[in-house]
Amino acid sequence: MSATVDTNILVYASNKVDPVHDQAKGLIASLAAGPDLIYLFWPVLMGFLQLVTHPSILPRPLAPEEAMANVAALLERPHVRAPGEIEGFWDMFRATSLGRARGNGVPDAHLAALMRQHGVRIIFTRDRGFRRFDGIDVRDPFA
Repeated sequence: MSATVDTNILVYASNKVDPVHDQAKGLIASLAAGPDLIYLFWPVLMGFLQLVTHPSILPRPLAPEEAMANVAALLERPHVRAPGEIEGFWDMFRATSLGRARGNGVPDAHLAALMRQHGVRIIFTRDRGFRRFDGIDVRDPFA
């Protein structure tokens, strides 16, 4: 099995005052322990850095060095991959989004297209919007 996580899961795992912090942290620890392949796509990692270091978003934002160290610790795991777009991505994005991605739906379509391009079907997220993409198995770890 291979899977990925959405940005929100990483943010919950870092935000100690979030009601699902412990569950999110446990999920990340479990995924980080392996042995299954975990894909952390660059838009997710960059979104994580953006959100957890922003003082208007988290009551206690992380210092950039701490947030980057958290990312580095995950990327150092032998079963964690951080691929990006490869040849043909634009066509995959257009097919995934059905040519209708707009506004806040663009990042979701971007991630769904990356998942398809790299053969990843499972995403752990609270974002129900991913259910609109065929072939994506959306799992809410807090449900």
